[in-house]
Amino acid sequence: MEELWIDNVRIVTEAGLIENGCVQVLHGRLARVMAGSSPHTDPAQVLDGQQHLLIPGMIDVHIHGANGHDMMDGTRTSIEEVSRACAATGCTSFLVTSVSSTLEALLRLIDRVREVVGHEPGALVAGLHAEGPYLNVKRKGMQNEAFLRHPSLPEMLEVSEHAGSLLKMVTLAPELPGGLVLIRFLKAQDVIVAVAHSDATYEEALAAFREGASHVTHCFNGMRPIHHRDPGLIVAAFEQRQVSLQAIVDQVHLHPAIVRLMHRIKGPERLVLITDALQAMGLGDGQYAFGGHNVTVQGGVARLADGTLASSTVTMNEALRNTVELGIPLMDAVMMASTTPADLLHLPHKGRVAVGADADLVLLDDQYRVLWTMIGGRVVFDSKEAD
Repeated sequence: MEELWIDNVRIVTEAGLIENGCVQVLHGRLARVMAGSSPHTDPAQVLDGQQHLLIPGMIDVHIHGANGHDMMDGTRTSIEEVSRACAATGCTSFLVTSVSSTLEALLRLIDRVREVVGHEPGALVAGLHAEGPYLNVKRKGMQNEAFLRHPSLPEMLEVSEHAGSLLKMVTLAPELPGGLVLIRFLKAQDVIVAVAHSDATYEEALAAFREGASHVTHCFNGMRPIHHRDPGLIVAAFEQRQVSLQAIVDQVHLHPAIVRLMHRIKGPERLVLITDALQAMGLGDGQYAFGGHNVTVQGGVARLADGTLASSTVTMNEALRNTVELGIPLMDAVMMASTTPADLLHLPHKGRVAVGADADLVLLDDQYRVLWTMIGGRVVFDSKEAD
């Protein structure tokens, strides 16, 4: 449909909340965003939002799997299934995220990503996030120690050449030998350098940020904790205005006060909601294989046998709801889920409800359940059809 009006909705815009408004979608983009009712009279071209909340499509820069599918398995099907699962949970773009592995497994993942891009059944693949393998064994979390190694410029050069523009983000431990050299290389390639699974001191983190690292993966998790005589990379990141942070707001990985502290220090412009979800997302409790480990999900919490947290099962719409319930304003929470990750990935036409933006939209009920998800003006998920 070339033209569509979405009427009778509460719209989250960068300027604030429009309590009763409508938007015009024309050729896959937003042509008008306004208060009041749609002037269009043809019911075939008007979608009644029934006073539900219309937000820009959310963007997950850190997700490993969903609905029983692990994207590291080397199949195209898994990426397609995650694309569908993302759309069903209000996420319209995502970064396919690896775990530490062999070089061959990472190159195979890149090949599968390339096959899916442009043919996604749901959420769009915005690129690849390589989490590892250049991580510190001391802060490995659920990362498989068998695959952890020091930063290698020749290896990353091969990955970069193989991936091309698909490579958007790399998470590494900058204190490892060769870490700063790799940061400089990735920065020159316009790849976002993120820090995590790191034992970096405050001084080592500052050195990484000076070289071009600009992001912290799942902040507070998998890194040296704050101590009043040893502040570590978290405090260094808090002090550097340009550095943005990821937050897993699943009621497990971060205490509510920590989420509020991150928001207070960084603001919504430098705070990004993520899922860090494994294949258990959407399936619930049970036993799963992930990253070379056996993972048990109980009560929605994924752990290794020794109790280590192993990613999460939270969805983007749940993370948004949790964030608002912690006391963070709705406008800020939506920005953290949509606009800020779009800006991080240099996607100016996504993550916002504004004239000229892509019509990537999500309609939520008052419990933040996804009623439908639209990408490029086309509804790719409808809860009525899914029931």
